[in-house]
Amino acid sequence: MTVTVRPATPADAATLVALVRELAVYEREPLSSVKMTEADVLRDGFGPDRRFEALIAEADGRAAGFALFFHNYSTWEGRAGIYIEDIYVSEWARGLGIGRRLVAEVAAIARERGCPRVDLWVLHWNPARKFYERMGFTDMSDWTPYRLGGDALAKVAAEADEEETEPAALATVSPGADRPQPRRRALRARGARRGR
Repeated sequence: MTVTVRPATPADAATLVALVRELAVYEREPLSSVKMTEADVLRDGFGPDRRFEALIAEADGRAAGFALFFHNYSTWEGRAGIYIEDIYVSEWARGLGIGRRLVAEVAAIARERGCPRVDLWVLHWNPARKFYERMGFTDMSDWTPYRLGGDALAKVAAEADEEETEPAALATVSPGADRPQPRRRALRARGARRGR
């Protein structure tokens, strides 16, 4: 079989959604967990404010896998890196070297853009962990991933909307105003150290 890897185009939106759905099944997730639509792919992958890039792997012209990635940033390196959100090869196409080709293409993009590293997460039970280790990826087991989403995200975000009236001595007084005005609280958040 002839294997090719190329950048995804808007015409690949339906293919990307189908491959993400295959990935969900492989990762033992219900298909209902995949909310991404073709419209999302077109907006975020090919719109004016691109959020990701993708590569499509084909075997004899048939879509066989993909890698979806975007830039992250390392404060310690002082450089952008690349984070692979998803990399997947369809079951029928495994053993053809497609996974390695996809990673190699992302690595080449990282090199061309001056990115010092490529990151990805792998489920602990996924046998592909050995594949990544053979390629030179390092198990970052000293880091624990955290996620804030759903109601918890909404609750924490609401804190940014709260206003605090400060004592008169510290309050901002507008010229001509006869009483202190509420001042939005300055919030400082320490960046997550994961990417450093």
